Amino acid sequence: MTGLSTGVRDAGDVSDPHAIPDFAADVLDVLDRVPPGQVVTYGDVAEFLGRGGPRQVGAVMATWGGAVAWWRVVKADGSPPPGHEDEALRRYLAEGTPLRPGTRRVDLSLARWAGPATSGTADG
Repeated sequence: MTGLSTGVRDAGDVSDPHAIPDFAADVLDVLDRVPPGQVVTYGDVAEFLGRGGPRQVGAVMATWGGAVAWWRVVKADGSPPPGHEDEALRRYLAEGTPLRPGTRRVDLSLARWAGPATSGTADG
């Protein structure tokens, strides 16, 4: 994916065993662009990238998700990342992320980010 960069990798340096694979870096780049108060699903991220799927995005998040606003990635039903519900809810409330009444689920009809093409940046 062009135009999205966090500077966390050097794609040319394959000798570094700690280098983040291209797909993982691209997932993290997308998540760096999600504005506060909005979310994406694991499947949305894969769709934006045009490769991988929800499980691959989830695997990236399990390994490197701490480097980005991980709470802004939710399951397709709006549920926060499993095992992190309390912290995610705290962050949703702090950011003003719309929730479904009486639940910890994000209201995707109000909070879903449309993607990098609509982010309003020149490289979008």
